[in-house]
Amino acid sequence: MQITAAVARQQNAPLTIETLELEDPLDTEILVKLVATGVCHTDMVVIAGMMPTPFPVVLGHEGAGIVEKVGAAVRKVKPGDRVVMTFNSCGQCPSCQAHHISYCHEFFPRNFMASRADGTSALSANGEKVHANFFGQSSFASHAICHEANVVKVPEGVELELMGPLACGVQTGAGAVMNALKVQAGSSFAVFGAGSVGLSAIMAAKVLGATTIIAVDMKPERLDMARELGATHVINPADGDSTEEIMRITGYGLAFALDTTGLSKVIKGAVLALAPMGTCGVLGASAPGTEINLDEVHFMSGGRRLMGIVEGDSNPDTFIPLLIDLYSKGLFPFDRLVTFYPLDKINEAIHDSESGKSIKPIVRIG
Repeated sequence: MQITAAVARQQNAPLTIETLELEDPLDTEILVKLVATGVCHTDMVVIAGMMPTPFPVVLGHEGAGIVEKVGAAVRKVKPGDRVVMTFNSCGQCPSCQAHHISYCHEFFPRNFMASRADGTSALSANGEKVHANFFGQSSFASHAICHEANVVKVPEGVELELMGPLACGVQTGAGAVMNALKVQAGSSFAVFGAGSVGLSAIMAAKVLGATTIIAVDMKPERLDMARELGATHVINPADGDSTEEIMRITGYGLAFALDTTGLSKVIKGAVLALAPMGTCGVLGASAPGTEINLDEVHFMSGGRRLMGIVEGDSNPDTFIPLLIDLYSKGLFPFDRLVTFYPLDKINEAIHDSESGKSIKPIVRIG
């Protein structure tokens, strides 16, 4: 079938809206008609050439839509089901078998290499291969093919075009707090970086009952939003040393910290702000090979912990429905972060996200 898609043809260049050919789903695949897709920082990292994803490629990995067709072996969903598409996983490795699928041993090839396991692609343009299957979907398109491992049903009664970000960015921030760090009621928590991921973490910390919730960011408008969503304190590093201010606020340091920036200097400061036995999660990343430098005596002597977190350590089949339930009850208002754009304005959406004008762009496709 012919579909419309935003194609990344080369690094650091605008996406182009094109008509492509899409194959029928294989026996284990699912065809989804998109209504909307979130724009995530990971898409921009690939466009910038910081990952070995091949070009030309259709990106997009926060897709929401309606199932149109399923392969003969698919049992999880049926045509007409409302779904979101999340990250892909193999289902067979020790991590997947232990229900820690965000640490799948094949996470990188199944999500970043934009091809099926056999190297083929379901997309082409006049006989030219266009790479697909990015995060098991490639959802900057009118239609996408995904898999049982990365499709999650969405209940009736919620706005489907709003749900895509739950599949990656929002899930990552909220899951880091709820699943990985397991922030406790009455505890202290700080997030470094108040974009969509960091603000999702703040909402999650509020849901869990943290009593000191600190947002650290350079953008005053992001700090204002953080206060509205549950932060009890905000810090702009331009006004002084963030670690010193956190120690002043808490008296002895943080129980939990989360870095979303991937910047080594910021991570070091977050760890320095931990109380003894405190834990810092890291979910942002700079270029491959970037190192984290810590004060070894401070880190070791206080029994402090540093942990990497991928996709919020989430099982999407259970965690995304939980977030939808919290949203429906008014406890997790992630819609406050969203700005909608039409598909033909996708480059504007990317620019606005990079500049900070939009916190969480969603591209309407249906």
